[in-house]
Amino acid sequence: MAIISEYDEPEQKNQTQSSSSKPSPSQSRVSRLFSASFDPSKPLAFVEGVFDYISRESDYLASENAEKEITSLVRAVREKKLKKKREEEEEEEREKAEKKKKELKVEEEKKKELKAKEEKKEESSGRVPNKGNGLDLEKYSWTQTLPELNVNVPVPEGTKSRFVTVEIKKNHLKVGLKGQPPIIEGELFKPVKPDDCYWSIEDQKVISILLTKHSQMDWWKCLVKGEPEIDTQKAEPESSKLSDLDPETRSTVEKMMFDQRQKSMGLPSSDELQKQEIMKKFMAQHPEMDFSRAKLS
Repeated sequence: MAIISEYDEPEQKNQTQSSSSKPSPSQSRVSRLFSASFDPSKPLAFVEGVFDYISRESDYLASENAEKEITSLVRAVREKKLKKKREEEEEEEREKAEKKKKELKVEEEKKKELKAKEEKKEESSGRVPNKGNGLDLEKYSWTQTLPELNVNVPVPEGTKSRFVTVEIKKNHLKVGLKGQPPIIEGELFKPVKPDDCYWSIEDQKVISILLTKHSQMDWWKCLVKGEPEIDTQKAEPESSKLSDLDPETRSTVEKMMFDQRQKSMGLPSSDELQKQEIMKKFMAQHPEMDFSRAKLS
């Protein structure tokens, strides 16, 4: 139900006017009410009722500007509605874009967090070594065998040995170009034999360094302390080089290789297998004993 009402308050009586005076025209005006039902499926019926009411109560529709003013009003209302609809659509698009932006941000943060976890895990367990059981870094790369290390440091093409500075000490290494900050400088992961270490310039663009390990039975995790480390459990000695080792060293290396393979498969090491074998023989020799609670340590 839609109701349009028009009401003018009667003018307040002049206190000096006598009670017998005739009322003024404004005082004689009364409220005018318009009442009609609005059916959304038939809006024109409602509009027609409004116009009928206006034509009965006034001469507005007979004026020259009535049609123009009504048309202008209809256009203004329509534009207002369209503007509101556009604003709602734009607001909806902004909300969608903001939601998408937040989702992308959350997804990006998750990726960063996952990457950080993977890097942290990699750092704690060590990186996978390169084919030479070393590591390729931004400023240099290194490889190793059990007896020695090889370090390659790229330098500008045309570099000559007189422009290079290399200091090899038992526990310290410094490599660089004269007049410039060192490319490598720090405490070695383990001691070397300085008298058995050498360096040279290859093709005037790479400093090649050979370091002889003091202990030739260990894999190095890094060249200098503080640099990224490798997972020495994944180091793989070249089989062709085993024949060059003395019998004792070769036996030790083969044992290390076997233990590494066993560990990667979750199987017992050579020492553990030896203990198990001893225990089996002992149990076979003493069947009268109860070994149900026996544990190998």
